[in-house]
Amino acid sequence: MDRNNTHIDVWNNCLRIIEQIVEPKKFDMWFKPIVPLEFKEQTITIEVPSDFYREYLEDLYLDVLQKTLKRVIGAGAKLVYKTKVVTTQPPMAFPASHGNVPVNKSVSVNTYPTAGNPGPFVFPGLKKIQINPRLNPVYCFDNLVEGECNKMGITAGHSISDAPGNTPFNPLFLFGGPGLGKTHLAQAIGIAIKKKYPDLVVLYVTGNEFKTQYMDAVHIRNKLTDFIAFYMKIDVLIVDDIQDLIGQGSQSAFFNIFNHLHENGKQLIFTSDRAPADLQNFEERLLSRMKWGLSVELQVPTYTTRLEMLKARAFREGVVVSEDVLVYLATRIKSNFRELEGALISIIAYATLIHKEITVELAEQVTGKIVGEEKNDITIDKVQKIVCEYFNITRDTLLSKSRKRNIVQARQIAMYMSRSLINCSLSTIGTELGGKDHATVLHACSTVSDLMSTDKTFRQYVSDIEKMLVPVR
Repeated sequence: MDRNNTHIDVWNNCLRIIEQIVEPKKFDMWFKPIVPLEFKEQTITIEVPSDFYREYLEDLYLDVLQKTLKRVIGAGAKLVYKTKVVTTQPPMAFPASHGNVPVNKSVSVNTYPTAGNPGPFVFPGLKKIQINPRLNPVYCFDNLVEGECNKMGITAGHSISDAPGNTPFNPLFLFGGPGLGKTHLAQAIGIAIKKKYPDLVVLYVTGNEFKTQYMDAVHIRNKLTDFIAFYMKIDVLIVDDIQDLIGQGSQSAFFNIFNHLHENGKQLIFTSDRAPADLQNFEERLLSRMKWGLSVELQVPTYTTRLEMLKARAFREGVVVSEDVLVYLATRIKSNFRELEGALISIIAYATLIHKEITVELAEQVTGKIVGEEKNDITIDKVQKIVCEYFNITRDTLLSKSRKRNIVQARQIAMYMSRSLINCSLSTIGTELGGKDHATVLHACSTVSDLMSTDKTFRQYVSDIEKMLVPVR
């Protein structure tokens, strides 16, 4: 549309369409009082009288608003509300909701009677069922902040949502430490697929839930057949925390489901706290299939990404938080998105309860109780420095390919400390410590753990270095 159009022109164009859809009394009551404030980059900001007013609009007319805005502005249209507040605080801003929970169409599943084995001429019954996709609309792409830590995963996710099952990224295996956005990204792909292909059946399930469902099915005659038939009806299967899918029987069932879905062009998405090669107690044939597509590691977010995430979350909460407070949080909490969001929400809640302004001092007070003395002030560089000082070696020696026993042990302790105190990914630790691969780092961590339990002198080395890195106050 013409970029010279003002926010008033854009909103008036929307009202002319809405007026044809909504009955006159409702239109006068709920749309005429709205005041357009700004139109910028396909986003229109409107002022509503109260937060209740905003919630009512969302509940009753969200679909009307979204379709009208897309018609007037374009596919990338966004809506932001500002509510009047009778205080000295600035108006609160809220992004429009991203819609209701996606719904799957009903599917027919073959079911056998629970009593007695069916004979050769007994056919299973057809049962219509409604599969809840179990997707949270908050976990959409619009609420996902992109950075170097997750850029590859997001790019792959968009490709999959455009053509599920028809890209080289099948399965997509997302892995990384806790709180790095694996679940959010996996669900965002599912939500995007449901929006573009509403007839596809999407299901989100955890590895532990799949295992429990399998165990329940095993104990009811003929229900294992129903269980497998159910999963073979899925078009997009998202399995979160697949490392919990342990047990020969559940893995064997999942192997058959995987083969069926993959061969029929269905999309598979997995998340895990470790790389496919590091999964423990998994059948080799299942592990090999998980490596067929694309494996993406989500990294610890950089400072810039952490700051952008905090700004986005404050906006979603409709709360004005000063740049100083956000910078303080982004600097103090470095490990993952979950801790960052938790700290911000706690500060907002605390400020609301005690009727105080959100300041850096308040942020220090609240995060001190939540985060404590941040272990994440420790860096891989600091670990290397302390280890080198303790063993009286140079950093070049530590990072060299030397196989001398004392050098190897120092290098292994540095890897172990980086993993346990910073929770860095295996590949990041390997890269920083002489270009080692993740398998070498995993072996080093395992070796240090074993030696600590059997070698008193070695255990003292590790204890001394840990005290130097995390002093007891």
